[in-house]
Amino acid sequence: MNKENFKHLSQVRVRNYEVDWQGIVHNAIYLLYFEVARIEYLKELGLTIDMKSIQGSSRVVVARNEVNYRSSALFDELMNVFTRVSYINETSFAFEGLMEEALSGRLIAENVSVHVWLDPVTGAPVRVGEEFRGIIRRYEGGTVAIRGPLT
Repeated sequence: MNKENFKHLSQVRVRNYEVDWQGIVHNAIYLLYFEVARIEYLKELGLTIDMKSIQGSSRVVVARNEVNYRSSALFDELMNVFTRVSYINETSFAFEGLMEEALSGRLIAENVSVHVWLDPVTGAPVRVGEEFRGIIRRYEGGTVAIRGPLT
């Protein structure tokens, strides 16, 4: 992942209950950090994130979540979590995340999270919304690959 492609930054501080018996952040917690950053990304773009929008005319679900662990995060370290949408296909899109320790810039983890738009009644995949496509295109510019025409 090229850090220069990321425009959005969130920060999270490692809390004591996120550290496991080895003295490092438990592997499952990294998914939480990336999720927090994705929600902040969407809010920064002006998208409404609440129960009505989540349970509205479409549903968005995680279909794949991959983490590459590069080094361990430790108690009380401040994490920079960079987030971007890297592509939008017909019925899915992908977030990429890059996490580093804020003071040193040490690479902690990388994330790819694929999300699918579903019809809330049938559960079948549906086309990613045009409004979402346009918002992402305007924010990410030429770094995002969008399949299909913007209308």
